[in-house]
Amino acid sequence: MPKPHQTPVLFAVAGALLVPLAAHAGHTSGQDGTWTFGGFGTLSAVHSSEKQADYAANPLNPGEAGATRDWSYAVDSRLGAQLTYNDGGHWSAVLQVVAERHLTQSWTPKVEWANVQYQVSPELSLRVGRIALPLFLSGDYRKASYALTSVRTPVELYAALPISNSDGIDASYRWNAGAVKNTTQVLFGGTSVPLSDVTRVRAHKLTGISNTSTAGALTVRATAIHGKLETPLLQDLFSALRQFGPQGEALARRYEPDRKRATVLSIGASYDPGNWFAMGEIGRVNARSMLGDKTAGYVSAGYRLGGFTPYATFSKVVANTPNQVAGLDLSMLPPSYVPAGQRLNGELNGLLSMIAQQDSTSLGVRWDAASNAALKLQFDHVRPRNGTSGTLSNIQPGYRYGRSFGVFSASLDFVF
Repeated sequence: MPKPHQTPVLFAVAGALLVPLAAHAGHTSGQDGTWTFGGFGTLSAVHSSEKQADYAANPLNPGEAGATRDWSYAVDSRLGAQLTYNDGGHWSAVLQVVAERHLTQSWTPKVEWANVQYQVSPELSLRVGRIALPLFLSGDYRKASYALTSVRTPVELYAALPISNSDGIDASYRWNAGAVKNTTQVLFGGTSVPLSDVTRVRAHKLTGISNTSTAGALTVRATAIHGKLETPLLQDLFSALRQFGPQGEALARRYEPDRKRATVLSIGASYDPGNWFAMGEIGRVNARSMLGDKTAGYVSAGYRLGGFTPYATFSKVVANTPNQVAGLDLSMLPPSYVPAGQRLNGELNGLLSMIAQQDSTSLGVRWDAASNAALKLQFDHVRPRNGTSGTLSNIQPGYRYGRSFGVFSASLDFVF
């Protein structure tokens, strides 16, 4: 059964998050300047039938459904608050703060957005600060789950690149091509993600372009982003490989994640005429290291019956690089070095087996119980493929690679 002690923790954090911002709600500055305050949240419970690993929707969130807890509130639960200011003319600003579970095992609120925008003309706007990355169709609102039909965005695609914002600048230009309305966005910046209290992953020189096109009920978004990763992970392993001469140096250079170029390409489309919807996306994330080169995508559809929306989704991720390699050629090593070489080969292949290959079939229903709240129930049948652990984390002794499992999720999403 769910552990009740987790819910008070979330709402205690919520109090610390909302009180300072609520003081500004409804405040007016100057003749035309206005402040606007709002927020969103999700309370969820998730159960996984796989007891030798944990199910997580995001690799930056421990999740804890499965091996750690029979039921977990940490997979999808979060609380967000947003404060905006508009001077009634060219200037506006937004601050969004989100509290959710982190790898550091805390619910400490984090600044998700914090930027100032200048509207140069009706077509052109400029922003500076912490900005949402225009990744995937739901990239602008994937943390506000009320805006999603499903409990969460498809893990196979969205977990392949879990970062959601960038510190820097962007420019958006709105233009029309006949009946097609377009918004083209270019950006430059960087981001930093804590893996522990002392280790962070950084992305430098993030450069990207995105275009969103709408024509009636059809929306299409295409994005390309490039950056350089600073990922100081497993340095002892790669230093040890380099001790084995040219072949070890080649392996370390190929799979070490630090100071590597990363590229993300994606395109997605959604058609929503009102009573029903259909959508799909495909993307490729290439980190040029042990973090993998992956292609992922999904298709999803649903039908609205009054306040109820049943839906179905199929999603998949495949690796474009091997999950197992020969590693060091042990036949070329002196006998005394063979045990160390075997150990390093095993460690390297253990890391490569974590490059996700997986598909999921999801069935669910959303009930819009109130004008600002939705209850969702979802079942996922998840199948890790090709000897990998898929998107699972916290792998335990006795885990059987390739075994499918089920995930049941219940969530309450709300906005205010």
